[in-house]
Amino acid sequence: MSLQAAGTFRRTPLERSSQQVSWDRPDQAFFAAGACHVLAWTCRAAYADQPIGLCGMRFEGEPHVFHVYATWAEWALDHSGWHLEADLLAANRAYEARSIERVPLGPDLATFCEEHYSRMPAQYWQDPVPRARLYLDRFVPPWEAC
Repeated sequence: MSLQAAGTFRRTPLERSSQQVSWDRPDQAFFAAGACHVLAWTCRAAYADQPIGLCGMRFEGEPHVFHVYATWAEWALDHSGWHLEADLLAANRAYEARSIERVPLGPDLATFCEEHYSRMPAQYWQDPVPRARLYLDRFVPPWEAC
């Protein structure tokens, strides 16, 4: 899958106001904007035997992240699959035409959601974790591709 900036999938006002409409988007759009944090934490849980980190992107000087992704070594996983983290950051910086900071995130999804005004899985139209697990299975992790 080609690398695309998360911003290309930003939710419309209707998608932001209706959990069902947001849920009904294609998987890539859903996990690019609105449930990226669920995908990242699902990745960490699915590959608990690997040192999976969690990072977010935020605009320089802003307190909250706008996109979350999982990391392993120099690789990153988000809605576009596994790519070099440097390429993921570069694609988002180019799309946004703004300075973006990489922010390491802690291991606790509940704290992240509270601090960054994000939804916990139980707050979605349906449970997004099984959907995230199926989506994650589409991508071969870099440690298996070697």
